[in-house]
Amino acid sequence: MEKRAYVLDFLPSGWPSDRNFSREPVAIGLGEEEFKILEILIKPNDKVNPGDRLVLPPNENPTPAVDHVKRRLSYPDITTAAKSELPNAIETIVLANPAKFLRFFNEAQAITRRFHMLELLPGIGKKSMDAIVRERVKAPFASFEDLEQRVSIRHPQKLIAARIEKELSGEEEKYRVFVPR
Repeated sequence: MEKRAYVLDFLPSGWPSDRNFSREPVAIGLGEEEFKILEILIKPNDKVNPGDRLVLPPNENPTPAVDHVKRRLSYPDITTAAKSELPNAIETIVLANPAKFLRFFNEAQAITRRFHMLELLPGIGKKSMDAIVRERVKAPFASFEDLEQRVSIRHPQKLIAARIEKELSGEEEKYRVFVPR
């Protein structure tokens, strides 16, 4: 279960499709551990903003505005505003946990004899993959900046974020690297 989530969108009057008498304030959030998209009920008269980081119940000291997590949402169910905020939230999560995502660059293995896990990242081809593998043998990458300098890949955190968004949107079903099924 997700402990924390970043707000992607806030619907103070609830979902437009809900009946008028049952509308509750709702936030659409992205969990920071497993990238689950969540419907989070917000207490009446409280407000959250896109980009806010919420501590979810039943954890200790949950964010006061949060009532509870109602359910998990799929990508097609979220609002257009949430979809547009998604890349920023993913990148924020990636930058907040660099060791977790650098591990992918340092430990990714071949999937088949002709295809490597690194090639799942948008913008990484055979040449870039070979360069990463050669450099990580010398020494593991210590930071995203180290990776950029040694392999000349620009913004590796954005490549990871783009891959996560692709997995969340359902564009990639065969290989899941960061988002559980």
